[in-house]
Amino acid sequence: MGKFEIKKDKSGQYRFNLKATNGQVILSSEAYTTKPSCENGISSVRTNSQDDGKYDRKTAKDGSPYFNLKASNGQVIGSSEMYSSSSAMENGIASVKKNALDATVEDNS
Repeated sequence: MGKFEIKKDKSGQYRFNLKATNGQVILSSEAYTTKPSCENGISSVRTNSQDDGKYDRKTAKDGSPYFNLKASNGQVIGSSEMYSSSSAMENGIASVKKNALDATVEDNS
């Protein structure tokens, strides 16, 4: 089972990472000013992760594929790591879909 980890960064903002069962980070959030807004971001990931249309597949300047998960309003709620291939990126999207719904939440803030 995957898990969301909430952390406070050096500037005092809250962020979360969605980790797969193997502990690998598969989605990282934007910064949130409050813990409740960070928790709302996690809820948004759970809601939007099952809709393939909410994944914005991108290519970095160096050619590495990655994706952003967007909310219904078009705002980015999480970004992936850089992948070595498009198929690896698609596996990452599948992992987010698989892990987000029933992931536990661990608060390390």
